[in-house]
Amino acid sequence: MNYLSAENLKRSYGERVLFQDITFGIDRGQKVALVAKNGTGKTSMLRILAGLEPSEEGNVVTRNNISIGYLQQEPLLNPKHTVMDSVFDPTNAIMQVVREYELAMLDEADPERMQRSFDAMDRNNAWDIEAQAKEILTSLNITDFDQSVSTLSGGQVKRVAMAKMLIEQPDVMILDEPTNHLDIEMIEWLEGFLSASERTILMVTHDRIFLDKVCDTILEMDNGQLYKHKGNYSTYLNNRATRMEVEHANVDKAQNLYRKELDWMRRQPKARTTKSKSRQDAFYETEAVAKTNLKQDQLTMEVNMQRMGSKILEFHRVRKAYGERLLLDGFDYKFRRGERIGIVGANGCGKSTLLKMIMSQVEPDGGKIVIGDTVKIGYYGQDGLEMKDGKRVIEVITDIADHIPLKKGKSISAAQLLERFLFPRHQHYQYLEKLSGGEKKRLYLLTVLMANPNFLILDEPTNDLDILSLNVLEDFLMEFEGCLLIVTHDRHFMNKLVDQLFIFERNGHIRGFVGNYDQYRFALEDEKKEKTAAKKTQKETESLAAKGKMGFNEKREFGLLEVEIPKLEKRKIELTEELDTVVDDHEKIMAISAEFQRVSDELEGKELRWLELSELE
Repeated sequence: MNYLSAENLKRSYGERVLFQDITFGIDRGQKVALVAKNGTGKTSMLRILAGLEPSEEGNVVTRNNISIGYLQQEPLLNPKHTVMDSVFDPTNAIMQVVREYELAMLDEADPERMQRSFDAMDRNNAWDIEAQAKEILTSLNITDFDQSVSTLSGGQVKRVAMAKMLIEQPDVMILDEPTNHLDIEMIEWLEGFLSASERTILMVTHDRIFLDKVCDTILEMDNGQLYKHKGNYSTYLNNRATRMEVEHANVDKAQNLYRKELDWMRRQPKARTTKSKSRQDAFYETEAVAKTNLKQDQLTMEVNMQRMGSKILEFHRVRKAYGERLLLDGFDYKFRRGERIGIVGANGCGKSTLLKMIMSQVEPDGGKIVIGDTVKIGYYGQDGLEMKDGKRVIEVITDIADHIPLKKGKSISAAQLLERFLFPRHQHYQYLEKLSGGEKKRLYLLTVLMANPNFLILDEPTNDLDILSLNVLEDFLMEFEGCLLIVTHDRHFMNKLVDQLFIFERNGHIRGFVGNYDQYRFALEDEKKEKTAAKKTQKETESLAAKGKMGFNEKREFGLLEVEIPKLEKRKIELTEELDTVVDDHEKIMAISAEFQRVSDELEGKELRWLELSELE
């Protein structure tokens, strides 16, 4: 059943056409993602579909009585309302049902009205609406339900608006970057909620794992055309690769034919009227295909990176708190060359504060942070680059330098650098206020990299970037030879780029983990299984202790432990000695560290079991 249809939509920005002749439909229960480059009108498309602005051409048709909810990137809520007032919008259909029920309970003279309202409460599952609201808000880390909207941060306002939509459950939910301002735990909760929902969804998001787990259809806008892909994001990537191969083959074929036909066209006398009209028409069609631009965007830059010394970045007993909220409690760490570390933790746990302390924007309450003399930091913060309206794109770069030095004595002009960062020539003299949010973020990142840093600190670099920009940014960072320290809620980005994690836990403790985010999640699952098994073993041990003796299996296990424990102790000593001898081989250090952690954990578990069994002798 079709819920929403878009027919021949068009949107332009001045002389620039964002999209034209776009037609598609969305059926009941579909979960659709719109994928396109920054600046191609994704948000404009969502606003047209939500009825917030008209299309210059064409129209949008919705099925009768279909409700549409729209979550904007920067929602507007009444600043005078509390969180609960904002969530329980009196104009919402479910809230009207609740209000009618309350009035019917007061109208004892009309039992039929009472029955109708009772049935309506059942149909809309409205009996526990307040409990549902509090559960959803809590899952999105909004716990003060009486807090005024005027005191909320931008991220909190986005989460309250998200909760409002999830509670209202409109027939069609249109979501513009729903994962922005959510930490990873919230994103994983939202994935589960939307996947289980039977509502129809249209979203724009750069979170590729989110797309994979929630969406069943991808709409791709590319070069002014719309392509529809059945399946999730992984399926879309395969389909797109196949389509690009076919298009390249068609263009190559057309270019060969075009050269022959161009020669024929040139050889014909101008006055001759017997030229084949159909062959001329075919020539121009071939010319259009042959000149199709299938160039793939690539972000390249030969960074002239200064070599690091032995001292890079060191934390010595660093402590930080805001009132009673302890963020860091005696944090110690020394960076090695080439380390790539991701930071994981709930919103408000201190991830960005840690980065700002490195940049001397925030002072620690105790301890010290030492930065080596050879370290040149490039810092990309959430606040972005302060860009004044009335300034042109190229001026942002030339204000820093007209030419940027690269490796081997080479240099690159500001215009060439912009082109490498996916800003074509026609955009160089565009005013900053005409750039999309993602284009501004990409320009900011360029200004950071222009300084040729050897230590990159990136605080939520994926926000507002489109998927294509993310792919080329990842490829660039994969080749970056310096240190990386990244805060991001984008799990795909983290999995691809980091090999260690700092995990912010409660009470100011930071836990180190060797591996990427997926490996960390697998380790957590293993920990849960081990805890479950340990509880089972404890119960068995307590049962045996009550009997006061070992069984056959316990005696056999006890004997094996007495053989295995000395072997593990010996291996732990060997690994410690190996680690002391390795200096510059980063991969070998990582491998030894991982095995040392595994051996230590196994040894600790076996020693605990040995103690349990020894008490039964």
